[in-house]
Amino acid sequence: MAASPPVLTLEAVNALVPRLNALMASQMGRRSEIERRLEQLAKLLGAVPDTIEAEDGDAPPVRELKLDLVDRVEKYQSAWSEVEDMGAVLKDPRTGLVDFYGLMDGKLVWLCWKYGEDGVSHYHGLDEGFSGRKPIQASARQRHLN
Repeated sequence: MAASPPVLTLEAVNALVPRLNALMASQMGRRSEIERRLEQLAKLLGAVPDTIEAEDGDAPPVRELKLDLVDRVEKYQSAWSEVEDMGAVLKDPRTGLVDFYGLMDGKLVWLCWKYGEDGVSHYHGLDEGFSGRKPIQASARQRHLN
C-alpha cells in the first residue's frame, strides 16, 4: 500500500516550484510529441488504432512508429513518479495541475499549483476541485502556512 503524500508548508511547496515547472515543461513536451506521433500513425492506418502495440502484420513504418510510441508513453508515464516523489498529487496531466497536502486553520487542504504559475497562491478543500480554489491571503500565509 502506497504511503499518503506528506503535508507540506507553503514555503516547502513554493521551494519546489522551479523544479516542478521544469518537470512539467518536459512532460508537456513529451505529451505533445506522443500526440503528434499518434496523428502520424492514424494517417498511416486511416484511423486511430485500438492499440499501439506492434503486431505481426504491421507494415515496417507502422511497426516502427508503434514501437517508438510505446517507448515514449512508458517514459511519459514513469516520469510522473518524479513529480509524485516531490509530494505532489497529479490532478490533470494535460494542464499540469497538481495539489499538495497543506494545512489552513488546522484543517487539511489542497495547496493548488498549475503549470505556468509562479508559486502556490491558492488552496481548496479536499472535497473541492480546481473550481473551488480560494486565494491565499497574505495574512493567512503568515498565520497558518509559515
